[in-house]
Amino acid sequence: MKTMKFDNPKYFNSRELSWIDFDSRVLEEANDSGNPLLERLRFLGITQSNLDEFFNIRVASLHKMVSVNYEKPDAAGLTPAQQLAGVAKKAHQLVNHQYDLLFDKILPKLKDQSINLLKINQVNDQQMEFLDDYFHQKLYPVLTPLAVDVSRPFPFIANNTLNIALIITKHGNTSQESFATVQVPEVFPRVIKLPNADNDFILLEEVIKYFIGELFVGYTAHDMACFRVTRDMDIEADEDTSDLMREIKHELRERERGQVMRLEIESGMNNQLRNRLVDEYKLNDDALYVVRGPIDLTLVNKLIKQVSGHQDLLFKKFTPYLPKPLQDETMFEAISKSDVFVHHPYDSFAPVLNFIDQAANDPDTLAIKMTLYRVSPNSPIIKSLKRAAQNGKQVTALVELKARFDEANNLHWADELERAGCHVIYGLVGLKVHCKLTLIVRKEADGIKRYMHMGTGNYNDLTAKLYTDMGIFTDNQEMGVDATNIFNMLSGFSEPPYFNELTISPYGIRNHLMEKIDEEIKNVQAGKKGFIQMKMNSLSDTAMIKKLYEASAAGVKINLIVRGICNLRVGIKGVSDNITVHSIVGQLLEHSRIYYFYADGEEKVFLSSADLMKRNLSRRVELLFPVLQNDIREHIIHIFNIMWRDNVKTRQLHPDDTWHHIHHENKQRLNAQSFLIEHRKKIADKLFNHDFPKVKPKKANKFTPIRNQNERKH
Repeated sequence: MKTMKFDNPKYFNSRELSWIDFDSRVLEEANDSGNPLLERLRFLGITQSNLDEFFNIRVASLHKMVSVNYEKPDAAGLTPAQQLAGVAKKAHQLVNHQYDLLFDKILPKLKDQSINLLKINQVNDQQMEFLDDYFHQKLYPVLTPLAVDVSRPFPFIANNTLNIALIITKHGNTSQESFATVQVPEVFPRVIKLPNADNDFILLEEVIKYFIGELFVGYTAHDMACFRVTRDMDIEADEDTSDLMREIKHELRERERGQVMRLEIESGMNNQLRNRLVDEYKLNDDALYVVRGPIDLTLVNKLIKQVSGHQDLLFKKFTPYLPKPLQDETMFEAISKSDVFVHHPYDSFAPVLNFIDQAANDPDTLAIKMTLYRVSPNSPIIKSLKRAAQNGKQVTALVELKARFDEANNLHWADELERAGCHVIYGLVGLKVHCKLTLIVRKEADGIKRYMHMGTGNYNDLTAKLYTDMGIFTDNQEMGVDATNIFNMLSGFSEPPYFNELTISPYGIRNHLMEKIDEEIKNVQAGKKGFIQMKMNSLSDTAMIKKLYEASAAGVKINLIVRGICNLRVGIKGVSDNITVHSIVGQLLEHSRIYYFYADGEEKVFLSSADLMKRNLSRRVELLFPVLQNDIREHIIHIFNIMWRDNVKTRQLHPDDTWHHIHHENKQRLNAQSFLIEHRKKIADKLFNHDFPKVKPKKANKFTPIRNQNERKH
């Protein structure tokens, strides 16, 4: 039988264009009247921050390829130049849609609720008096006017800062015009709440524009308009350097001066100012974004925080569930009885924090080892690790210095941990360490025992309230041996020849998943059922997509939940007609990664820190771990099925590469996230309120190090 090939570029979507399609799905939430009004406004801000990062990193990467004449096409057959052209077209459409929604739908509805974003000519006398005082007493001493002439070069404009461009004309000499800028200072709130009204607001730049003439004594200021530049913010640290921390610090300073990728200007800007900016940054029309409203819509988050009352215009707050066994026992007692599963934010993040904190204070704890990719600015985990070191524990923290846009935060925490006596390591050359793993070693009556937490999301107590992630606590000793060897690999030169239960990238996870897919193919070829379900943030790894196509062509049914990028195409006859792809975009950010295989009825489930992207599978240290305890495995399958039946926040991918909401006519409406918020206690109690034997009997606690390949093959 002739082997099918799945290399045809027509079988793939472009990663970059697929990303913009995802941001468009987020923007649909701003247009959804079923969402509370202020939450619709928040979704508008999310699309802005998403787009900013996209230009900072992805568009910047494409420009670098073009600049060195790199013309190799992507899996979809598009060269970098063609991708840039496609991005520009879709991004301009997205931005136009953003402002249409803001002005035509959201702001009028906010006005109906007496929430007003005013122009300077709309404020009343008392509010004007307040603004006069605000400018002269607070703003004026901080503002810096910057004129441009033969002795004053064009000022440096930092990434994503808001600036006002204007023309100044000397009194008595109207022919003498100069270009000038004033930065809108970030040390003041962008959104100012006005007095004498519950919810009247004005933007900081409106106030500065009104009084800006006072900054240029002897001149007339006119034709003013705001602009913002987005720069290349990717870091390319030399990892061969002897001091990675010093190199990262240097790159953080350097990236602030990266090449401009995008210029946003207000639609009222005159041609003289517009041409001056375009010429200065040497931009083409595709990089110029003319917007009809305030630049940088992330400002809406600052407005939402200041709105008085109107809780009805926000998502209803909910309290994450803390299962009763975790309320009554220490984490070590609970884990000793049964593996513990948590599903954030439906379940509280407290068990994760307690796990570290209890170990820090526990006299029987000998060592704590964990990976840190992103943590909160005031992380309780960092405090616990510092206290553990002070209490004499052996504390090892792998802090990933290359976590994008968290580099400065992680540099700070690495320094803090080292000062407290922790061993801090920075990962491996050429690889980001993205796995989420904690190992706690305790001295107990029958010997040394290892406790673990493995998760799909970061050790960040703030994002754990917004991102859906899954984690498992276990004292499975085979996994404990694996975890020990992983940390030895990360901190030294150990190269474990095999792992008992855990699988790591680079390469290991891809190979492992391909083996499982091959098993489903073999089962179908033997006349048995073949079924795969996966959930991830992004699907762009070409090799994995080709393997899924191979399974589909063989007759394996495949259900995928992909939140963001999806390079796979559906509905290709004989290739992907057995694959269905959903995307859930709603109140919470879907972040968990689930990989399920029917396995001839054994139903194998794995959780992972890794998406199916080349960077995750080939250039990062990632972790994939099996769900061994039967009740937890069934529980996760049940959760996946709830998400799969969602017909409110789910969009389905169609053969023409468009995404459309699932029709729910004649079906009961199901918003999976709302359902899990409302019913989490009931669902979780079914898991915790009975004794369920562990899959395998307890192994001896004696540590058995890995010695050679011949001892065991896996």
